[in-house]
Amino acid sequence: MSNFDVNKIRMDFPILARQVNGKPLIYLDNAATTQKPNAVIDKLNWYYKEINSNIHRAVHYLSRTATEQYDESRRIVQQFINAEHFEEIIFTRGTTESINMVASTWGRANLNEADEVIISEMEHHSNIVPWQMICEERKAVLRILPMTDDCELIMDEFDKLLNEKTKFVSIVHISNSLGTVNPVEEIIEKAHKIGAKVLIDGAQSIQHRKIDVQKLDCDFFAFSGHKLYGPTGIGVLYGKKELLESMPPYQGGGDMILTVTFEKTTFNYLPFKYEAGTPNIAGAIGLGEAINYVNKIGIENIAEYESDLLEYATQKIKTIDGLKIVGNAKNKASVISFVFDDIHPNDLGTMLDLKGVAIRTGHHCTEPVMRRFNLPATSRASFAFYNTKEEIDLFISALKNVVNMLR
Repeated sequence: MSNFDVNKIRMDFPILARQVNGKPLIYLDNAATTQKPNAVIDKLNWYYKEINSNIHRAVHYLSRTATEQYDESRRIVQQFINAEHFEEIIFTRGTTESINMVASTWGRANLNEADEVIISEMEHHSNIVPWQMICEERKAVLRILPMTDDCELIMDEFDKLLNEKTKFVSIVHISNSLGTVNPVEEIIEKAHKIGAKVLIDGAQSIQHRKIDVQKLDCDFFAFSGHKLYGPTGIGVLYGKKELLESMPPYQGGGDMILTVTFEKTTFNYLPFKYEAGTPNIAGAIGLGEAINYVNKIGIENIAEYESDLLEYATQKIKTIDGLKIVGNAKNKASVISFVFDDIHPNDLGTMLDLKGVAIRTGHHCTEPVMRRFNLPATSRASFAFYNTKEEIDLFISALKNVVNMLR
């Protein structure tokens, strides 16, 4: 942490210097999307200004260079999450598409009537709806792992849910609406003992802690570039090579084929088998640059700084009269969701915005979580390594002011 200089880091993010409603921007909506450093913005501009071309389809200079950059980004992702093989990295549009891809391809090939899939009570809609859809199609059964009032998964219940019918487990690593860090290592190990495959939704963990997919031994891992200081519209599905090879393609089109006749099509090798059509070339290249940026700072340094920030913000926000934190797991990361009995979250968010403070209000695409606690919505402040304790102080001061006004 000796080389971690948050004021210097903030200078890399141009949007942090702007004003909103005449006030300096305090951006605390990082769980929704993170801001982008100059390095990523410049890389995107460079691609479109200097080497814009389609990939894998031509021998000319622009196409060769774009292809090299695209492939290099795949290598960067591979190293970042410690995947064993280059071809285990599939570029997608984001976590949502990655999960849909697994549900549609693995699920269609492997789920049968009365088979069971386990998800948890705290999942994002993108890790609920695809499994509901494939279970309905295949006449499989979706089982729900419950959580405690403190928003921790009840692992004794997981043991009870696991049985010979369990074929797949899909679990969020860090909850976007609660901040809970789930014991995914234990979940993977127990699921594998009964022969089930496991997908980890890493949308909220990839930017906060070191991910080693070989150490985790997960079968699939999904994340989004825009949560990792990269562009929107780009994401990653990691899958074990033997599983990806055994699954059918997700979409048909260009680049995912070897030969096409009217009688039969043969499919391309990994990873191209799952990347039909022209991909988000600029997005993939930008994601590679975002990972390079994070690597320069050090993910361990980021994790340590953000942990300190979360602890500081939690202690400060607890001093506000009538505020209740939703999500009090012992192991949390970078998110504080909270409610007041007498103030609607949307009113709170609107008034804070007038003071330049950006938080998220609503159900955060986790409606079952809201129903679990009989809430219409929560307010959520989420932190990144470019946030500061000074910003938290200003946020707390603004929050107290708004609460007094609304009461």
